[in-house]
Amino acid sequence: MSRHEIRDPDEAIRYLSQGLWWQRALPPQPSSIRPVLEWAFEIASSGRELPPLGFLADLGHLAFGEPAAFAASREMPLPLLPILLLRTYVDHVLGKFYADWTFARAADALRRYQGRDRARGLAFVVAHFAERSGFEGILLNPSVLKSALQRKNEDLHTQGWESLERDGPHPSLLAQYEMLIAAARRCAEILGPEDVSQLERGTALKPEGEQLAERQVLRAAQMLEARLPRHRLRPQARRHDVPTRILDEDTYPVGGYTSLATRGSIESLLHSQLAYMETDERPDLFDIKFLRDELLYYARDENQFLRRRRTFAFFLYPDLEGTRCKDRGLDYQRGVLLLALLYELVRKLSEWLTTEALSFQFVFVADGDHDPLRPERDLLVSLLRDEIATGTASLTTMPEKGLADLCTTWSRRSLCHALLIDMQPRLLQADDVPIHRLVLDGPRPKLTDAENQMLLAESDEPMYSWNAALQEILQSWSIG
Repeated sequence: MSRHEIRDPDEAIRYLSQGLWWQRALPPQPSSIRPVLEWAFEIASSGRELPPLGFLADLGHLAFGEPAAFAASREMPLPLLPILLLRTYVDHVLGKFYADWTFARAADALRRYQGRDRARGLAFVVAHFAERSGFEGILLNPSVLKSALQRKNEDLHTQGWESLERDGPHPSLLAQYEMLIAAARRCAEILGPEDVSQLERGTALKPEGEQLAERQVLRAAQMLEARLPRHRLRPQARRHDVPTRILDEDTYPVGGYTSLATRGSIESLLHSQLAYMETDERPDLFDIKFLRDELLYYARDENQFLRRRRTFAFFLYPDLEGTRCKDRGLDYQRGVLLLALLYELVRKLSEWLTTEALSFQFVFVADGDHDPLRPERDLLVSLLRDEIATGTASLTTMPEKGLADLCTTWSRRSLCHALLIDMQPRLLQADDVPIHRLVLDGPRPKLTDAENQMLLAESDEPMYSWNAALQEILQSWSIG
């Protein structure tokens, strides 16, 4: 079916009022009409195509956890509706939404939204389901929905039923539900991982331009991750361990009480020893045993768990403004791939080094008030929102002359690795800090070590070089 637009207001009202009777998750009631119309108005006012209101009502009831929405509603006596088509819709469309993990996570995220944000979030879900499945809705003038919102719910509810009895089902509704069924059948998942991520972080409500940039970074990160091994990479033969000071808060005992001893704190005293206390005579048997070290205490395991501190520093120079270009052979801009690489480094190192205290420091080198990488920094703040909230990641801006002292400070308290990222090779001298250089002067990144030795082999495929750079950095930094 090609895209269709209903311009006649009376015909549009007929399409809307009849569509309310097609919902299956909950029986159609006048009290549920206004929320559905508000969701539809949010979609239409943004210029998107509107799906049937019955489907939109089902989707909203499932997403927001309405009572009885997670069980099949009782069959409504609607002989005027195509019962076989509706049963197929319940099995293939609603059944898919019931079982799909991406929609379950999206629904959990939507329930945390409040007010109008709920309608905007649901519009986001509908738009990206349509994009992934190829579903095409109906274009309606938002003024039609606005006028429907001003009418009484009972009048619209009754008008839809009378229209079904008098004129039969609207032809567009029949075609729309057939298209929904076909779209659900060919769609592997309702939403993509990047869609779920944006809903959970709240960035799905941002303007379209900011959403697009973040979605491209998440999709590029998914491409980079697809070629990585699922398990932690083995360390390289050229291993470099830097001794670091272990702070008191990094060391704590593990295990429970393993034995009994005659020395310990009052907190670990066996409760049975209190039986030696007497109220009449002092000193009593408890005092005597205490002086003779004969009281029994629980003894802990003496093993100690040492939690090593690791700092990963990324220095981004202002010339990276030139990476906002798309090279031949790459699906995304150079700058988008760089942000995807940094995002994957944080995710994989956090996943593989779970027993260590990690700190990711992103330093944007700037000269005075000139800050050309502000959009990239804002995008990283959005992508690493959880890490920043927990203190694992930090983003700062500072001049170039203070970078060496900053690395030296970090190396005194932790094992520090640094990555210099620019359009040209950069030099940085810092004691006890292994330094890598990532040069982005073309579609293929160049990775060198502190001795300026090239670490990546030449490749005909530019995307392979980006995967190789990510794997090389992970292998160098994930040394146990």
